[in-house]
Amino acid sequence: MDYLDRARELLAAHPVVDGHNDLPWALREQVGYDLDARDIARDQTGALHTDIPRLRAGGVGAQFWSVYVRSDLAGDAAVSATLEQIDVVAELLARYPADLRRALTADDMEIARAEGRIASLMGAEGGHSINNSLGTLRALHALGVRYMTLTHNDNIDWADSATDVPRIGGLSAFGREVVREMNRIGMLVDLSHVAATTMRQALATSTAPVIFSHSSSRAICDHPRNIPDDVLAQLPANGGVAMATFVPKFVLPAAVAWTLAADRNMREHGLHHLDTTSAAMRVHADFEAAYPRPEATVATIADHLDHMREVAGINHIGIGGDFDGTAFLPEGLRDVAGYPNLIAELLSRGWSDADLAKLTWRNAVRVLRDAEAVARDLSARYGPSHATIGEVDGHAI
Repeated sequence: MDYLDRARELLAAHPVVDGHNDLPWALREQVGYDLDARDIARDQTGALHTDIPRLRAGGVGAQFWSVYVRSDLAGDAAVSATLEQIDVVAELLARYPADLRRALTADDMEIARAEGRIASLMGAEGGHSINNSLGTLRALHALGVRYMTLTHNDNIDWADSATDVPRIGGLSAFGREVVREMNRIGMLVDLSHVAATTMRQALATSTAPVIFSHSSSRAICDHPRNIPDDVLAQLPANGGVAMATFVPKFVLPAAVAWTLAADRNMREHGLHHLDTTSAAMRVHADFEAAYPRPEATVATIADHLDHMREVAGINHIGIGGDFDGTAFLPEGLRDVAGYPNLIAELLSRGWSDADLAKLTWRNAVRVLRDAEAVARDLSARYGPSHATIGEVDGHAI
């Protein structure tokens, strides 16, 4: 049996829990949530990275669907857009019940696996989605959101982003209150996208395991979206999981400078650099024809996972591809059908079946189960926090 056959066999027993997929935003941007125009029961190659046939081919057993909204949306507009994202996930679940199963708990994930369905969870990407309101945070949790990334690309009033000019120095006092309330209700604290100072302060505040839903190793690729070794080294004590992402500009040093130039080209054409519509991709293609893009590969991602395993330990790593949230992906991981290629690469490097089962399934399920246990304890002892940013921080920054 070759490595690829072994990878597929392993994934049949221990499917991938992927920490981050932006299909809902792609559906919003491309077709205004018209699911007839993007029927993911059919192959959507060329339009999307994700559809049900390729999820099946890739051995995906659980997916955190990102209910992301761009960070230039603010206030009630951000909240409304987040609700629309949640709504389209509900539509997907209703439309494809034979393949997708709503999951709110670790037990739900295991039930979905036993049924042969893909457990579908949600993660909000950026604290701007709650508009400085703990009541809104709780409402998102009640609607099924099971993690929140504290920031996206821009700072928010109570937390610094990895890709913005530091303003707070990590988390404000209200930011720490947000983390504590997330612990109390059982919403995972996601530290992808946040500044390293925010990572460290969130780890110091959280009594529940944290996650990085889609971040790789900063030691391998020195990009601020990645995780420094000192933070990775804290995960065993916290119980958290770092889920390696596939985005070339975060994982391949040669791609960093190229991406800055490509993003600048998009802005010069009046487009947002994260735009993946057909018109935007034509602009990207023209740029790439003139300036060939450095190619990441499956081996690039495996290098990150090797290092993350060495620093954090096998119990604290996972996978978060960021499919449909990026224009470019590594060779061998062009879409959600590519996971067997990554597992085959790791098998060729000597990873054991037991270690790979932790990477793909067990670690992610365990981290949610542990967060649920912390929430049961805290919610039995404390009621909801009604703190406001004005009361706690003195003002909104």
